Amino acid sequence: MIKLVSMRIFILTLALPALFLGQTPRGRAPLPNEQWVSLFNGKDLTGWAPVGKEDWKVDDGTIHGVGVTSAYGYLQTEKEFKDFWLSLRFKFEGNGNSGVFVHSKFKEGSVDIQQGMQFEVDRTPNHHTGGLYGDGRQWIAWPSAEYEYVLRPTDWNDMLLKVDGNHFVCILNGIQILDFTDPNPKSFDGTIALQLHAGGGGNMRFKDLNIRDFSHR
Repeated sequence: MIKLVSMRIFILTLALPALFLGQTPRGRAPLPNEQWVSLFNGKDLTGWAPVGKEDWKVDDGTIHGVGVTSAYGYLQTEKEFKDFWLSLRFKFEGNGNSGVFVHSKFKEGSVDIQQGMQFEVDRTPNHHTGGLYGDGRQWIAWPSAEYEYVLRPTDWNDMLLKVDGNHFVCILNGIQILDFTDPNPKSFDGTIALQLHAGGGGNMRFKDLNIRDFSHR
């Protein structure tokens, strides 16, 4: 019996390196769907570009956005994404409205958004955080009433967004609050953009932004 157990351990020991080598290919860049990739290095805004004149900076390992004018402001990724999972954390430092845009495109030289769907972020109860707004159609879908208080208005919130063509899912603080398939989609590709709403009251922090990119072009 001891010999049999020893033999099994020996075979497993030999097999483990081959197993891990099969899971982590060497000598090439990771393919889509192979791993999560960080969108924010915690030190600077490499990979991001501001849209508008609002104040975006890195502070204490977070992206800190502050509204300094009465206009809209955005911080968008330099890369475009089609289908993906986006994981991030956000915290309100003020009462202003915010959001996470996907499939975004802006009119050159302005804050006018030409296309894009926004996952709403608002600390005020019953303002539909996690709901979908945009693409020239205003509100498209929002969570059921029982999910309005999943939000943590004074603490960090964990958000996972799943975008697959016209299918949108929002998981907030571990609870799926939205699962919506858009019957009339207008945008399918574009940047990811963090928003500060017009009015000058925006004051938001974001961190731990990671993406799993399923895009194929």
